[in-house]
Amino acid sequence: MTTRRVAIAGGSGQLGTALREAFAGREVIAPSHAELPFEDGEALAELLDRARPDVLVNCAAFHHVDRCEAEPERAFRLNALAVDVAAQACAARGVTFVTVSTDYVFDGTLGRAYRESDAVNPLTAYGASKAAGESLTRRHGERHVIVRTSGVFGTTGTSSKGYTLLEKVLQQAERGEPTRMVADMVFSPSYAPHVARAIRDLVDAQAWGTHHVTAAGACSWYEFVRTAFAKAGLANAALEPVRYAELHNPTRRPMYSSLENTTFARAGIAPLPSWESALDAFLAVRSACSN
Repeated sequence: MTTRRVAIAGGSGQLGTALREAFAGREVIAPSHAELPFEDGEALAELLDRARPDVLVNCAAFHHVDRCEAEPERAFRLNALAVDVAAQACAARGVTFVTVSTDYVFDGTLGRAYRESDAVNPLTAYGASKAAGESLTRRHGERHVIVRTSGVFGTTGTSSKGYTLLEKVLQQAERGEPTRMVADMVFSPSYAPHVARAIRDLVDAQAWGTHHVTAAGACSWYEFVRTAFAKAGLANAALEPVRYAELHNPTRRPMYSSLENTTFARAGIAPLPSWESALDAFLAVRSACSN
């Protein structure tokens, strides 16, 4: 079933921009957070009644991990309670609700990639708020898609930071500046356009439930950046591996939060490419944009 009308909350951010492109050719309304604060339930209900979308995709989130630790009330207000209100509003109108979650719902101690069926155990206020948002979504019926992803990167900056980490370190290397990257934290980096296309396919397939949507494979942040430098012709750039403990960051993060997808095959959806292939796609677009 092809979805005809799509609303995207947080439509100006990294994933929201990629979703607008993935749903090209359909009726898409994608307000930024400034235009539609996701936590404004009345404004969201008004949008649903006016636009009458088939699906609402929630890309809005308070995802600065360290700030969430300092402001847990805000984290839960935006990442859990607002999600609950949106899921309820969608269920009341027969609208499919899609919300984007995170690998940080896990504690990173399993020793292998996490599957959709594994129990959550977040270490951070951010992860706890996102896990709560997942649970609150599920209580409003089956017509929902929960997308857990990890380390999303792309050529569009995030709304909160204005840049992507990958773009930042590539520019540092191009200027001859040294970079330090964590070598003992493993994740599944994922290219925003690939994630967006998978979300579109999940919605069209009516594949309700929880899905891990990440690039195939896993790597450390150091390996990810080292590979990006090599592929970009910057193999000689100064790149130093460090342990997370050396950064003296008080926030506990999951050290092995790679995600494995077990749901796409039965939904008839192609798996995402490897993270190395995702880097190739990113760098090709970056090169084209700079020419």
